[in-house]
Order: sequence, then C-alpha cells, then structure tokens
Amino acid sequence: MLRLLAAALAVLVVGQLAVPPAARAQTPAAPDYPARQITWVIPYAAGGFADIRARKIAEKLGKALGATVIIDNKAGAGGVLGTAAVAKAPADGSVIGMGNLAPLAVNVSLMGKLPYDPATDLVPVILIERSPLVLTAAPGQGLAGVADIIARAKAAPGRINYGSSGIGGAHHLSGVMFGRQAGIDIVHVPYKGGGAAANDLLAGHISMMFEMGYAALPSIEAGKIKALAVTANHRLAQLPDVPTMAEAGLPGFESYNWQGVVMPKGTPPEIVARLNKELNAILQMPDVRDSIVSQASDPAGGTPEEFAAFIRSETAKWGEVIRAAGIKPE
Repeated sequence: MLRLLAAALAVLVVGQLAVPPAARAQTPAAPDYPARQITWVIPYAAGGFADIRARKIAEKLGKALGATVIIDNKAGAGGVLGTAAVAKAPADGSVIGMGNLAPLAVNVSLMGKLPYDPATDLVPVILIERSPLVLTAAPGQGLAGVADIIARAKAAPGRINYGSSGIGGAHHLSGVMFGRQAGIDIVHVPYKGGGAAANDLLAGHISMMFEMGYAALPSIEAGKIKALAVTANHRLAQLPDVPTMAEAGLPGFESYNWQGVVMPKGTPPEIVARLNKELNAILQMPDVRDSIVSQASDPAGGTPEEFAAFIRSETAKWGEVIRAAGIKPE
C-alpha cells in the first residue's frame, strides 16, 4: 500500500514539474483573460454623461488589458434595457456594464418587477465616481437660500415648486428628500429630460431645481441662475462659497448621481479582481481625475465589496424615500 502511495506521489510531482512555473502561478479562471475584445455596455445614449466618462476610461483600460474595449450604447427605460443586457451576457469577462443610481438602486423600488435583480444578477466591480447636485434658482425667484425656501414653504405650502428630469431620477428624489427632511410641501414638476427643466428654470417658470453640478456650472458662472446649496458632504471646488445642504441646516443630507462598473453574475472572481485593479489604477491617473473633478464629481475607486455595500446602502436609502413619499411602482 505504501509503495502504491509513493508511486502516485512521484507521478504527481513529475506532472507538476512538467508545468512551467509561470503557468502554475496563473489564476485558475481565465488565465489568458482577456482572450478577445471587451464590450462595455452603457445604458444611456451616446454623448451623455455616462458615455463620455466610459470613453475616457475605455482606451486606457484596453491598453492595460492588451485588448480592445468597445462602447455599446443600449439606452431605454431609465437604464433598464442596457443593464438587463449586461445581466444576461456571458459571465466570461467579455461584457461589462456602466451601472448607476437608477438601474442599480432606485428602479427596483420605482418600477416594481425588473428583468433582472440588481442584488443577485450583477457583480459589482468598482465605483467610478459620485456626482453631487446643486440646488439652483432663477434670480427672479428671490430665493436667498435653503432657510429662506423652508420659511416660505411653511408660510405658503405648495407655492414653491421644483423641476426635474423625470420621476425617479436624482433631481426628483433629492427634492423629495428635501421636502421630507425640512417638513415642507414643495411641488414636483417632472419634465422629459433635465435640459427642458433647466430651460424653464432660466425662464422663471419653476421656482428651483436640483441640477447635476457639471450641467449647472455654466449658467451659474454666467449669472443666469443662483446656486443655493450643494448635496455633497463637502463644498465644490468650483463653488467654494456655496454651502452644503448640511451646512445650510439639514444635517446628513447627501444626494449623488453615481456610476460604476458591473458584470454578469457568475463572472470568475479572478476576472473581477483584475478589472478592479486596472480601473483603480486608471482612476489615479491625473488626466482622468482632472476630467472627473472638472465636471464637479468626486473620483471614487475601492474594492468590489465596498461598491456592493454602497449599492445596498443607496437601495435602502432611496427605497425608504420613495415609500415615504407614496410614489407607487409603475
């Protein structure tokens, strides 16, 4: 028996020695990853915020991986169509997706049943950035700041309104959270897109609006609208004199539109780790960081586990806001 065991061990050792050291050191899953091009699905139209950010990163990611990374825009249904395509893609690392607030954390409460489960059908890879909003008002509205809005809204409930890009977006839900936390009644006016809402703000047809920082800055700098507060936990470099919502009297108020990279469930952890490593390195590159910061966003990064925890936190936070506001799933 001992002779048989010794013979078996000898065969095993010889077999291991026959394998080159470099091959033995490779990860067990997809050692030659990526074997072909990578498709990066963006669940929004070309030319938008998510698309611009992905294209900035894609070329660098391709060089780091030694592969071509192509952008595939699959817009529709508030990011649901593109995100569903990622969830149903092969779990071999050939498809990654850009996920953000709506398809990963809000739509599950807002839309009822989705063609995917954000918590189980997707693997978080990395948080790319967090983009705070700016509470803005047209000069003609005479709104001096957050305290003034609260005082006026309490004196005349329903008289102050705010525009948004549509139901369920960061613009809308920030207003819902503002009204709820401040204990005031402000009226939501949904538009078909942030541009239409911003135009009506400029024209004085709506009282105020929570706008993405990068979109609001040109009009703020031109004096066409007034910045009253920012929804980050810090002041924006471009608006150093504008307080945060917390500084303006609403402790703990934070709201961001954010985006990160996800992959289909079942993707080997070695592939997830490789992409996370390369994307973290890219996010440290000065030109990438400058691009993100110049658009009033915060570069992120971190581990897949941290991104997963962030998504869970955002899902719980906005789900509670949606339920408390009585917004029913469509």
